Amino acid sequence: MTDLSWTHLLILMVVALVVIGPKDLPRVMRTLGRWTGQVRAMAEQFRRNFDDMARESELQELREQVNALKSERPLADIEEHAQRILDPGPVDAPIVNREQGQGEKLE
Repeated sequence: MTDLSWTHLLILMVVALVVIGPKDLPRVMRTLGRWTGQVRAMAEQFRRNFDDMARESELQELREQVNALKSERPLADIEEHAQRILDPGPVDAPIVNREQGQGEKLE
């Protein structure tokens, strides 16, 4: 944005008062304020639409990744858990026993 200080704004107001005149200045300022509001509203709507499109694109990418993972190994979690229960190694034995209710209670 432009960097306007109070002195710059004062100079602009004096020039506008001289050029436009005191009679028409309130009407011009009101019109300028409406245009500024419309421009801000359009910019906000554009930003919102752009954010929605980006979010939708990210969701679509995530859906594709999830579907790709499901198609590669749909039961990977279940297979690993079942393998640990059926054939507990020395590291997994306390976990399996605790899941089956036979483990030691840790305090």
